[in-house]
Amino acid sequence: MIIVSDTSAIGNLAIINYLWLLQSIYGKVLIPDVVAQELSNASRSEIQAVLSLDWIETKKIVNLAMANTLQQDQKLDPGKSCAIVLALEQQADELLMDERRGRQEAAKLGIPIIGILGVLLIAKQRQLIPQVQPILDALIQQASFRVSSALYAQILLQADEPQP
Repeated sequence: MIIVSDTSAIGNLAIINYLWLLQSIYGKVLIPDVVAQELSNASRSEIQAVLSLDWIETKKIVNLAMANTLQQDQKLDPGKSCAIVLALEQQADELLMDERRGRQEAAKLGIPIIGILGVLLIAKQRQLIPQVQPILDALIQQASFRVSSALYAQILLQADEPQP
């Protein structure tokens, strides 16, 4: 299975020390070189350390013109634009991205999308984690991950966990 990620999804999981879920579920994660650069420039050492993991593979994109168009016309940042292009070029099974505008553009291009919350649900289903809620709470508190109260409730319902 080929999965491509943008910067924020990897960074947020690294902050709360649950990046290992991606390796457990997908084996290998591809990132465009622009995302690698963003990770290396991160202010937090746990995010920079992601680049030392042998299962995170950096690839150059070929279609720079498409990435530039996504940045200029759709106002996506370089990491998201290049992740979308890399997902197309690698015929990825999924693109790991949480930002709404990036997800919308990827969907228009027919790219299957998953976000961190979807990863958490898969992890629970595969019994890699006992509960979604503590990890979701850690994302919100430690990584400033934004999730509406309605989506929070929906995820707990899908995870078959009680509402707080």
